Parts: sequence; C-alpha cells; structure tokens
Amino acid sequence: MPRRLLALSCSLAALASTLGAGPSTANTKPVVHKPPVTAPAPAAHAWVTTPDRRFALSDLGRIPFRTGPVPAQETIMVDTTRTYQTMDGFGASLTGSAAAVISGLDRTRRNALMATLFGPGTGNSLSYLRQPMGASDFVVGPAYSYDDLPAGQTDFAMAHFTIARDQRQILPLLRQARALNPRLKIMATPWSTPAWMKTSQSLTSGRLLDDPRVYRAYAAYFLRFLQAYAAAGVPVDAVTVQNEPQSGAPGGYPAMDMPIAQQIAFIDVLGPALRAAKLTTKIVAFDHNWGVHPNDVGAETDYAARVLSSGAARWIAGAAFHCYSGDPSAQSALRARFPDKGVWFTECSGSHAASDTPAQVFSSTLTWHARNLVVGAPRNWARTVVTWNLALDPSGGPHTGGCSTCSGMVTVGPGQRVRLNAEYYALGHASRFVQPGARRVTSTDPGGLLNVAFRNPDGSVALIVHNDRGTPRTLAVTSSGRSFATTLPAGALATFTWVPSAATG
Repeated sequence: MPRRLLALSCSLAALASTLGAGPSTANTKPVVHKPPVTAPAPAAHAWVTTPDRRFALSDLGRIPFRTGPVPAQETIMVDTTRTYQTMDGFGASLTGSAAAVISGLDRTRRNALMATLFGPGTGNSLSYLRQPMGASDFVVGPAYSYDDLPAGQTDFAMAHFTIARDQRQILPLLRQARALNPRLKIMATPWSTPAWMKTSQSLTSGRLLDDPRVYRAYAAYFLRFLQAYAAAGVPVDAVTVQNEPQSGAPGGYPAMDMPIAQQIAFIDVLGPALRAAKLTTKIVAFDHNWGVHPNDVGAETDYAARVLSSGAARWIAGAAFHCYSGDPSAQSALRARFPDKGVWFTECSGSHAASDTPAQVFSSTLTWHARNLVVGAPRNWARTVVTWNLALDPSGGPHTGGCSTCSGMVTVGPGQRVRLNAEYYALGHASRFVQPGARRVTSTDPGGLLNVAFRNPDGSVALIVHNDRGTPRTLAVTSSGRSFATTLPAGALATFTWVPSAATG
C-alpha cells in the first residue's frame, strides 16, 4: 500500500533568507546569513499489519499532525491526562514444549529467534511470561511435578523437591530472555500439586486433600519453587494458585479441581507463608475463563468475586482470566466491584480447524486476537496480555492430551525453519511500543475502529487501532487540539506512536 494512503500529503520546507553584501574588498569578509533552525513538525509514526499478510508490522513512516480537526469517517480522541491501570507487560508461556522446540534449533538460529521474541528494536520486546510450575499439557515426556514419589509415599518436609527438569531447557531460555529484556516479569502457575497431595493420587485428576498438613506442605512447595527459581536467576513476580480451577480432569494431562472454599483456605495459608519468608511475590486468584465453560466441573458461579470477597483477599493482588468462554467485559465487571484489586489476562491459545489454509488461519487469528486480546483485554483493565505457547512444532505439539489444533506465537520446523504466526504480529503491536509501567489513557471508541491508548514512562504515546469492518476506513486521531488522518485497510491492526509536545499531549 503506498504511503500516501497512510499520511496526509503535507511537507515543510525550510525557509532561508539570503542577504546581499556590499562590494567585496581585500579588507572585508562576506557576511554569511544562516537559516533559522526549525524544530521538526509534530508527527505520529505508523506500523500496520493486514489480514492478507501484505503488511506485517510494517513501518509506514511519519504522519504529520495538523492544527484543528481533519476530515475523516471516524475520529478517535486521545486524552493522556485521564489514566487507568498500569501495564505489567505482554507475552506468552515458555512451556516445556516451547522450550523443547526452541532448544532444537542450532545456536545461531536459536539466538536469532530469542532476539526476535524478546529483543528491542526489531524484536517484539516481550515483557511478561506465565510459566507452568511443573508439567502442563504441553510437555515432552511424562507429566511431572517438583516432588514426585512412588505411590503411597509422602514428603511433607519437601526433602525430595527438585527443579532438575526445568534446569535442562526452560531455565536457560528464561535467563536468556531476561538478558535480552531485563524488564521481563514472570508469573508462575501450577496445573497440579504433586500426586501424593491429591484425593486421586494422580497428576491428571482429583483435588487437594482437605488436610491442614497438606495445605502447609503445598505452601512450602510454592516457597521452595520461588526460592529455587530465584537462585537460578529467574525471580518470580506473581503466582496464581491453580490453573483453571474448575476444569477438573480435562483430558489426560495435569489438572486439578479447586473449589472456591479450598482456594480461599489455601491462600490463607500461602499468604502468611510468603510474608514469613520475606517474599514479595504477588498472589493472583482464579486464573480461568471470562465466563463459565460448559465443560467446567461444578460450575461454581462468580468464582473470582467470591474469593476476593473472602477474608483471604488481604493476601490477594487481584484475579486472572482466560479467553475460552465469555468475553473481556467480565474483567471490567470484576474491577467495578473490587477497584482496589488488579486484573491480569494470562492465557489464550490460537486454534484452527484442520481444514483451514495457512492464509485463513493467519487472517482469523489476527482478527480475533486484535479484537479480544490486544485491544479488548487492556481496555477492560488487564495489566497483562499473555497468549499461550511461545513456540510449537508444525503439528501444534509436542503435547500430552489437551489441544491438538493449538498454535504457538511461532512455529519451529520442519528442521531449522522458523515461521512467525499471527499471534506474533498481533501481540507485537503492543509489546514493541507499550513499555512496562505504561498507563492506559482515555481514547474514544467510534464504533468500527476498536482502540486502546497508553502513555509510556518516557512520555511517549502509543495508540493501537483495529479496523473491525470489512472496508477501508479513513481515521482521524485528535490529541490536545492537533490531529492527523490516515486510511486503514479492512481488518488492519495498526499502532501509532508520538512524542507529545505542548500542543500534542
């Protein structure tokens, strides 16, 4: 697409005045008159991705601001003085499967991919990872916890606790990610307790034994994990106490049902244990879908709110959400009830039908993620936007049970090939331009142009816009009395950045 579709035709020419000098003599020097120094005109910078992949985080240059309104079909007004939540970051999960396929690359390609994911500049600058504590459904080999024992044995003293499995591939990659982006934060989440702590004595079903000794042992398990990861060079900023606590036994991979009363009771043990150990790791509740899923076990309604209404709330920073049922408005509803608690969005996997072509997968994934995650989640108070697997192989694996049509942010294989997927580009429209610590600011919603805006700690502004309509739309963006205009193709996702001046706040 020619740049003229993205920018109004406008240019500034420097004006220089040349004054004539009198007749030159041997005893006089010519007078040199320099043109005045003119500051560059205020302008926004544009990056665009289109569903047909013609543009993929493509840099489309500067768009000058003008004084006053400009004609357009839609207008977004950005007010950087009205602020909302602080952003922690954007990212995915370095599951066991993701670590395996990335580690299978040769050193040169592996380093290049890690820079593409976490590095600044031309990389995506991913700044948040949600890490499974032990195995999830995306793991190579048998499921594991950090304290596995033969049937019938127990380990209340955590004498057999070990993170040796993670030391092989996961922790080296996490350290590399942190070296590439020192602002990277980690949230950790268990899919299951060790089997000996459960009613089923299995990693793949059951729930926590309702025994005070078991609650204390599980809290000690969390502490040992946090201390071991910190010692390995990967401090953990936050934990949730159970992945999808209403999912029960979803299909042959580690899982655990955790009723509301049990989550409250366990947090009331874990919170004091963290404080006694002088750990500042945040506890985040729930970590399940926006709405109750038809396959949920027990289907206790209002789960997050009931936990945050309990006495355990004094230990809880907020609640986390997934995307597999409901919609992002559930986050705003919870925030309205608990304005002193945070909201995190922590999991959503791209998926597709087996018959879909690569072009169909890219288009539908970009559209869904733009609408619901990149714009929808933070516009509904999320401090993070986290997809699921950072990387998978071409078959959507390796995995144990669970999703057979999931996609990663990148696909590794066959061989040494690496392909960047729609999840990479969609999330990059936020992660590259919205810094950790940014504040969401007011941006009006004209209807068909979904958007969210942020002011970064360095003062720059990032506006993310998704043209949710099937036709190109002419867009005007107005901030502090100045405006620019551009045309967005059908389905396009765009990010506009600018450095405010006195006139363009």
